[in-house]
Amino acid sequence: MDGLICYCHNHTADALEKDVLVHGKSTILEQIIAESKAGNCNCETNNPQGR
Repeated sequence: MDGLICYCHNHTADALEKDVLVHGKSTILEQIIAESKAGNCNCETNNPQGR
């Protein structure tokens, strides 16, 4: 997947750009933050950078 920015939820840079155009801000980033706070991320395993 080209431009993958969230390995846990498969969000791409293109989706983030479209989200900002539609909503005037990133709701995807809000979703990622909320999922992370809820403990629903596994970045250490899913992200090749380990974070």
